[in-house]
Amino acid sequence: MITRLVEGVGAAVIRVVERFGSFAEVAVRGTWTLFTPPFRPRLILQQLEFVGVQSLSIVLISGFFTGGVFALQAAYGFGLFGAETLTGSTVTLSLSRSLGPVFCSLMVTGRAGSAMAAEIGTMKVTEQIDALESMAVDPVEYLVSPRVIAGAIMVPVLSALYTGIGMIGAYMVSVPYMGIDGGAFLDRIAWYADPEDLHWGLIKASVYGWLLAAVGCWKGLSVRGGAQGVGQATTEAVVVSSVAILVLDYFFTDILMKLGLLT
Repeated sequence: MITRLVEGVGAAVIRVVERFGSFAEVAVRGTWTLFTPPFRPRLILQQLEFVGVQSLSIVLISGFFTGGVFALQAAYGFGLFGAETLTGSTVTLSLSRSLGPVFCSLMVTGRAGSAMAAEIGTMKVTEQIDALESMAVDPVEYLVSPRVIAGAIMVPVLSALYTGIGMIGAYMVSVPYMGIDGGAFLDRIAWYADPEDLHWGLIKASVYGWLLAAVGCWKGLSVRGGAQGVGQATTEAVVVSSVAILVLDYFFTDILMKLGLLT
């Protein structure tokens, strides 16, 4: 029994290491080939449009209502001890530092990351990737690199829009609906929020965008089987990316606060 237990644990550890190594290979190669010819600006522009422009509506809608809900709960909590005017600064700091990049990345993961896994996975099972290799085209350079750079560039842009529309949603809920003084609401934001908060939030968003694109491409290239394998890879891409983003956000925030970069 002890032997079987040790073998089972060892096999699980080996599988985890192998999967992480496979992901690291795809992610590193996909990033490195961005700086080596041939360069494919047309493919990059297509992916920028796919990740950024096509995700705009869902990001704006979710951002507005995220800010509104957060303001609703914050105003109620602060109202218990007469500090409703802190609602604006609390929502702004939370959205710009952490919630904006994280929630925006989760939205993009559900829309674009899953689509990357499904598209590349379909190419895998229909042997289109084998056809690329037969024509001496590197699948990682052709498929992964444009998506990785698009995620790293467009997710911060979407995150900034998410934070901005979230603050508008928070204002609409706090001032007209909850009756908080508009001048005090804005004054608290100017007093407590700093440009560094948004700066570090955008850096986080860039890392998350790179990560979700790399995971989606990795899962697509790892597809085995037919349609069932594509569906499984798509689901795993969303789950792995979402969990990784949440875990990374905790460690990023903890490190930045310990270094005094977020106070």
